[in-house]
Amino acid sequence: MKKYSFILISGLFVFVLGCASKPPVREVISTNSAPAAIGPYSQAIRAGNILYLAGQIAINPETGRFVKGGIEEQTRQVLNNIRAVLHAAGLFMTDVVQCQVFLSDLNNYSAMNKIYSSYFQEGPPARAAVEVARLPKDALIEIMVTAVKSR
Repeated sequence: MKKYSFILISGLFVFVLGCASKPPVREVISTNSAPAAIGPYSQAIRAGNILYLAGQIAINPETGRFVKGGIEEQTRQVLNNIRAVLHAAGLFMTDVVQCQVFLSDLNNYSAMNKIYSSYFQEGPPARAAVEVARLPKDALIEIMVTAVKSR
């Protein structure tokens, strides 16, 4: 009986060790196709199959300057920057599962939605949109996303 108990306990121990999951590897994602960080943060961090993108504002990565124009132009540049970081990580806009949209003026909500919806046409991600007192560089919009590599 002791022999069987030892085998059973040993087998259980091996099973538990085999099932213990390792924490996901943390990887910094960076690309010159999106603006460099303007502070102590990464463009994105991959942890396992999840990609966490830092908030993007409307900086043109080619010039390093803020784009001219209103909410439409800024929203377009922000989403292009997001797409560039996603692509650097091997992901696509369709992999985005959640967005946080920060607007300096909630009156820009409809105009932002018009551009935003063209980037997320089918099965758009979950989203929150809020008005904030101020954004870096006095941007009109900042968007932060989370994406999941499901393929």
